Amino acid sequence: MNPTVGIAVILTVLQAAHCQMIKDLSACLLGQNLRVDCRYENKTDNPLTYEFSITKDNRKHVIHSTISVSENIYRNRANVTMHKNLVCLHLQSFTTSDEGIYMCELKATNDYTGNQMRNITVIKDKLEKCAGFSLLIQNTSWLLLLLLSLPLLQAVDFVSL
Repeated sequence: MNPTVGIAVILTVLQAAHCQMIKDLSACLLGQNLRVDCRYENKTDNPLTYEFSITKDNRKHVIHSTISVSENIYRNRANVTMHKNLVCLHLQSFTTSDEGIYMCELKATNDYTGNQMRNITVIKDKLEKCAGFSLLIQNTSWLLLLLLSLPLLQAVDFVSL
């Protein structure tokens, strides 16, 4: 077998084996609740497992997970929602005692490249408020948003057609 062809086959297999990649991790306040958005790119329809954790005082605390067991102090306060290419952690009654380094860990079934992880430092006084419009912007094309906003822009005489 030609060595060039062998290398090409190996690269193709490795690329296909890499099923998901975390693209972005962000956090914001929604009233008194924390929302952590973990955006990823998924190249397969395989089921996705996740784990949200926090590191405080050099100790990892699992908040919500399908990979391992969540800690009792977070069970009644945390829930996770999943949308297309987005896993959101919602932590109710967020206080300064919940500050720390939050981690999102994702793994797709049959992805042999290991778990994908991303960290973000969360400090209550430095968090921005979640915009109700932000989820729409993240999941909607810009062209559709422009078309939807034209009547509003015309009403304030910003655009005349």
